[in-house]
Amino acid sequence: MESKGAGGPAAVVCPGCGGSEVRTVEQASTGKGALRDGLIGRLEPGPNKTGDGCMHFVEGMVLTGLGVGLAYMGVDQDKPLYTIGGVALALICFFGTFVVVRDDRRESAAAADGAERAERLWNPAYYCSACTSVFCPGGTPWRGVLTPEQFKKLVWTEGGYADQLEPGDKAKDAEIPHGVLP
Repeated sequence: MESKGAGGPAAVVCPGCGGSEVRTVEQASTGKGALRDGLIGRLEPGPNKTGDGCMHFVEGMVLTGLGVGLAYMGVDQDKPLYTIGGVALALICFFGTFVVVRDDRRESAAAADGAERAERLWNPAYYCSACTSVFCPGGTPWRGVLTPEQFKKLVWTEGGYADQLEPGDKAKDAEIPHGVLP
């Protein structure tokens, strides 16, 4: 991998191990071996929030319809337990759907608002496959050598959507070293 320096092309070298088998984070997360090494998720620049709200709305309305149908069946067959259960199910699903869709919209808005801030850190980063670390040549816009999980947390935190890291994602528990951002 080469980058243009003042005197012409200069090889990018990993500050962690001194290796020169480095690729940009974008190339590493989409290129050969990305799926095998789990880099697609470990290096993603932000949450993928496309279409969640519409699907959750449809699901909620289908469940609400089932509750209404159950309530109707209870009235029709003179079964009060079905009527009460159907009405309760319909109301819980109806209002629950709007809460979920509202939260989806908020998360999507946070991802869109923070994308530029996150990309400022994500775009210039390089990944070293030899020591599985992420770094920025020259130490700008951030310094140091990070694990993919620390890097993901740094990018997501800067983007303002670190709270959207999924439970079980190692980046959620990763500690970002002090002094990484100038």
